[in-house]
Amino acid sequence: MTDPTEALSFGAAAAEYDRFRPRYPEEALRWALEGLEAPARVVDLGAGTGILTRGVLALDHQVVPVEPDPGMRAQLAAATPGTTALAGSAESVPLPDGSADAVLVGQAYHWFDREPAHAEIARVLRPGGTFAPIWNVRDERAAWVAELTRIAHLGDNAGDVTEKYADFGPAFTPVELGEFAHTTTLTPDEVVGMLHTRSYWLTAPPAERERIDGDLRDLFATHPDLAGRVTVELPYRTFVLRSRRR
Repeated sequence: MTDPTEALSFGAAAAEYDRFRPRYPEEALRWALEGLEAPARVVDLGAGTGILTRGVLALDHQVVPVEPDPGMRAQLAAATPGTTALAGSAESVPLPDGSADAVLVGQAYHWFDREPAHAEIARVLRPGGTFAPIWNVRDERAAWVAELTRIAHLGDNAGDVTEKYADFGPAFTPVELGEFAHTTTLTPDEVVGMLHTRSYWLTAPPAERERIDGDLRDLFATHPDLAGRVTVELPYRTFVLRSRRR
């Protein structure tokens, strides 16, 4: 199980999280929900500020966000008119048995206590319903992105997702993997702002925060792919791990 201090560290930076974190490509969401006719009832588990919720709403599905952090729920309500997140967690979902057609998880599955979470997700899903965690992972095949990861102690990478989370337990069918490429355009200051929403930076002591920010400034000033650039294209690989409830 992951550190609950880190898992609940994001509320203090909820507005910045919602502003700077990348969105999910439409084709990735459509693949995650393949076979479900709109409007399906979709639970966004660990919904955060509603980035995934808004992407699924745009596909004309009904969305029930569930989020444990009150700061994140408040930001979701502010940024997503007409939608209110339920207070709950992956291990305690405040919904009836068999009430969901799909459970999606954006950028949060790695925080779950997996065995009880799998049991709760299976309980909430109807038979044949879809379970699909989704990650936006920086594409470290670009050299400057790999250096960004090193400086800021960013833990998620393609291997973490595709190798560590390949089995959701006996209640679910074998996992299918989808991968989708996209980019976000940010100024260097916005990249730093995005990194300030990461759990490592949020929970680091002041001296470590200062070191990270100084090294990031040096990266943007000196790296040949970045020096002098007003904006940068930050590449991502979006991974979807899709399974069905047996």
